Amino acid sequence: MDILLDDPVVDGQFRELLAKIRRLKNGETVAQMKAHGLVYKVNWGASVISLRELAKSYERNHLLALKLWNKQWRETMILATLLDEPDKVTEEQLDYWTKSFTTTEIAEQAVANLFVNTKFAYVKALEWCRGKKHLVRYTGLHLMGRLAMVDKKAIDEMFEPFFVVIFPLVKDPALGQIFYRSMLILANRSEQLKAKCIEFLELAQDMDEDHALKMSALLLEDLAEL
Repeated sequence: MDILLDDPVVDGQFRELLAKIRRLKNGETVAQMKAHGLVYKVNWGASVISLRELAKSYERNHLLALKLWNKQWRETMILATLLDEPDKVTEEQLDYWTKSFTTTEIAEQAVANLFVNTKFAYVKALEWCRGKKHLVRYTGLHLMGRLAMVDKKAIDEMFEPFFVVIFPLVKDPALGQIFYRSMLILANRSEQLKAKCIEFLELAQDMDEDHALKMSALLLEDLAEL
């Protein structure tokens, strides 16, 4: 990871943000999140909407984002994804952050706010889909779907390699929701990709795993209505 050099201005912004986060404390939200399995080292219960509004008051700054991430509060990690500069993000940083994810919330915020805008997005999405850790694979699938949604300039062929690496993931019940969502987004992108999705799902119908059969059948049924 990058060495964090002292910068009085950035340090002042960092401390200011910590104070503002504390003022957004909501104990009821923290309790609800814990009940849904979203547990953090420190969680003040600030809403994502409030954090987005807070981030708008600051210029993007790579050093500030790294300091916020290293604090490891739920809110500082989300702000880090909102305030980092995509063109300064390295592959090492992407891997480090992704391997340290502990909840799907942070994975989704990182993908939507930052990862999708980096030059490494396609490479890392493919790589993470092959990962061993659940949240790494989750991030890969989510990034695949996000790229299909927002990268309007990408040609369809950019997404074809994913049909190879995601084949084992259709068997994993823990990835069911994100797999379903990302496949629908991919199929909605173009008729060509919809045809590739249908071909993929028909192959999945020949698998022995119960979840793969159910997931592929559900998606085939939904794609028939598109």
